[in-house]
Amino acid sequence: MKEENINALDEIHKGACMGRDAIHFTLDKVEDNKLKEVLEKQYADYQSIATRIEEIYPQYNDGKPHETNAMTKTMTWSGIEMKTMTDKSNSKIAELLLQGVNMGIIEGRKILNQKKINKEVRDIVSKYVTMQETSVEVLKEYL
Repeated sequence: MKEENINALDEIHKGACMGRDAIHFTLDKVEDNKLKEVLEKQYADYQSIATRIEEIYPQYNDGKPHETNAMTKTMTWSGIEMKTMTDKSNSKIAELLLQGVNMGIIEGRKILNQKKINKEVRDIVSKYVTMQETSVEVLKEYL
């Protein structure tokens, strides 16, 4: 069970870091103040989940939870730059972010379907998935 908990925490932490990065790379392109507020709240939600994982991770492993590596960050940044070069509309930004959010939901649901993670880890993963699913509903309004 210990290995499954570590893997779950690592995956959700990477997802939260990726979400933060995507929003960070996108925020300067957003002109709509309401969408900017939505993204800032989502950023704070990702930060909260990442911080919670960092707090409990030492109970499961001596190291630190996995984060997105420099190559992945660079690819995320360049993908956002290229896809918003000619279209910085709310719709385009929402579309890009929704693609990442959907991947996060899939990964989170896969983890929740495992029966071998403890309640503390399950609660964090569940919070992450719920936050992602809420993000989908909010971002759909901007498509």
